[in-house]
Amino acid sequence: MNLKIDPDLNIPLHSQVEKLLRQYIEQEAGKPGEMFPREVDLAVEFGVARNTVRQAISKLVKDGLLIRKKGFGTIVAEKKIYTRLDSWFSFTNEMKEKGMSVVNHSLDLQMVKAGSEIAGVFSLKLNAPLLCLTRLRGTREDPYLLSISWFHPRYKINNDEDFSKPLYRLLEEKYNIRVSTSKEEISAIPADSSLARELRIKINDPVLFRKRKVYNSDSQLVEYNKVYYRGDGISYSLEIGR
Repeated sequence: MNLKIDPDLNIPLHSQVEKLLRQYIEQEAGKPGEMFPREVDLAVEFGVARNTVRQAISKLVKDGLLIRKKGFGTIVAEKKIYTRLDSWFSFTNEMKEKGMSVVNHSLDLQMVKAGSEIAGVFSLKLNAPLLCLTRLRGTREDPYLLSISWFHPRYKINNDEDFSKPLYRLLEEKYNIRVSTSKEEISAIPADSSLARELRIKINDPVLFRKRKVYNSDSQLVEYNKVYYRGDGISYSLEIGR
């Protein structure tokens, strides 16, 4: 398998093992139904406790990549259509594909008090303080999306960071927060007066509304995000595997 972990990296060992095994399954593992390496062998190869490997494999079983069969072992599951954060086609890349540069028409970062919706999402007390990032992004000529993100206060993110940079790269490189899963809803809504003004469209014009919860590799909620896309001139696309 020839996969190595870094014991000095400030990321839990079971999360490192999970990431490496996920890569192995997606890139190198055998056909569905074939046996997966035993926990004891993986523990020796990685130089970690068997329980660390078991914890990582349990997450992969939960995600549907592996199947445990009592008295038989662990096998590779049938590959399903999946979407992962590192596979999403970002707005920045999409605009680059079209030969256009992305700019922030506005960027606002501040500590806010959690209202009833945000408190419920993060299981916080009403009015608990947390960081909120609002960005209006697009080309130099026109804005194309309004993005609003709230971050769980357990993560001590500085409010003086340069959030004009790619968000998830910043979180990983600066705070060792590796986001791995997103649960989201996508719907079409008519633009109200506020959205119409921000996105420079007409009231009741179609807007693509994307609402998602983003989790780290330990299944802890990191970000609650709402994005409003103009219905013209932009597409939301995913890279999918099977």
